Amino acid sequence: MNLQAVKQRFGIIGRSDSLDRALNTAVRVAPTELTCLINGESGVGKEAFSKIIHELSKRKHNKFIAINTGALPSGTINSELFGHDKGAFTGATSDRKGYFETVDGGTIFLDEIGEMPLDTQAYLLRVLESGEFLRVGSSKVLKTDVRIVAATNVDLMDKIKKGKFREDLYYRLNTVPIIVPSLSDRREDIYMLFRRFAIDFAEKYHTDSIQMDDQARLLFENYRWPGNIRELKNAVEQLSVLSESKMITAERLIDLIPNITKRNLPARLRDTDSSDSGSSFAEREIIFKFLYEMKNDLSDLKSLVYELIRNNDLSVPDINTMRQLSTATDKLDRMYDNMDTPRSTNTDPRPYYGNDDESAPIILDRHAAQQYDESEVVEELLSLEAMEKDMITKALKKYKGRRKDAAKELGISERTLYRKIKQYEIEE
Repeated sequence: MNLQAVKQRFGIIGRSDSLDRALNTAVRVAPTELTCLINGESGVGKEAFSKIIHELSKRKHNKFIAINTGALPSGTINSELFGHDKGAFTGATSDRKGYFETVDGGTIFLDEIGEMPLDTQAYLLRVLESGEFLRVGSSKVLKTDVRIVAATNVDLMDKIKKGKFREDLYYRLNTVPIIVPSLSDRREDIYMLFRRFAIDFAEKYHTDSIQMDDQARLLFENYRWPGNIRELKNAVEQLSVLSESKMITAERLIDLIPNITKRNLPARLRDTDSSDSGSSFAEREIIFKFLYEMKNDLSDLKSLVYELIRNNDLSVPDINTMRQLSTATDKLDRMYDNMDTPRSTNTDPRPYYGNDDESAPIILDRHAAQQYDESEVVEELLSLEAMEKDMITKALKKYKGRRKDAAKELGISERTLYRKIKQYEIEE
């Protein structure tokens, strides 16, 4: 069965590559008996993928049940999954079969598997390995033939590090991982989903289907959609019911869904417990030293320019004139960029002030002019890495290769200095 037929059969909407990869994995693994772990944010439709796996498997004529393990109380989850005997606990007035017993031969979808208690995880691991389980309060071993498809919206490896999820169960469940993309990763599908839901709600409420103008569509497609398809579907239903006009404008969209303008951009937080935090601080110290030296160099350069102006009687425009000239130059650059006409061969962007005698020398000090030799202007590299390497080289040269003294001068540890020497291949 090709992917287009699968999409039509199960109502999957979208054409993004990431969605097609997830569907292709589900279709290929369905005929097997392998355990699957579906990863994805809340609201992306993980349960739909579990149904695809069941309906395309040999178990399609047997039972399928979806269980939200995060919604089951920790005190009763074992009874719900594996059953209990009469008198096993207060209120157990009769024997009760659990899901693993009633769905024998079928498929169980365990959603939010990361919220499952540790003792239940041990029981589940035994079912996965041998098909055996015990009812609560019973010593009789029962067997079941159930295929398990699990899903999670959290990082299970992080749960393992915190001791809240069994590592052996993770690898047993994660035989075939399926990653369902979020809407932010498949923006080309957002408008398609809007059109589909708009038609569905128009039929449900016996009205005309809503539409969007270009600006409203731009807002709609660039929203983060943290609730994914579930949130988008609710938004379309809200628009279908509350909007008087069937043409949704950007203003009307913002009025009805104020959060649509929020981007919710992620921010990376530095781990304060990281072992590299000390070296990162030392690297910042080196950069700050460079910036401080650059400030001093700029001050010296400013003094030099003033000397040039004073000793050579140069005329310099005021700051407002310079700003106007800079703005005009920028406009000209943009005009040239949009033209096919070749640019002028004069690539020097600096304005010329003074006389036209190009042979006239620029004198710093007329009385000491003879003391200066001819010099060559060398363009200095301004990348932080180059400056950092140059600073370390100067420090090592100053202290004749003594790393301890050089590190102290640079304000970093000797270990960090050694790492930087290896990184930049500095010869000592």
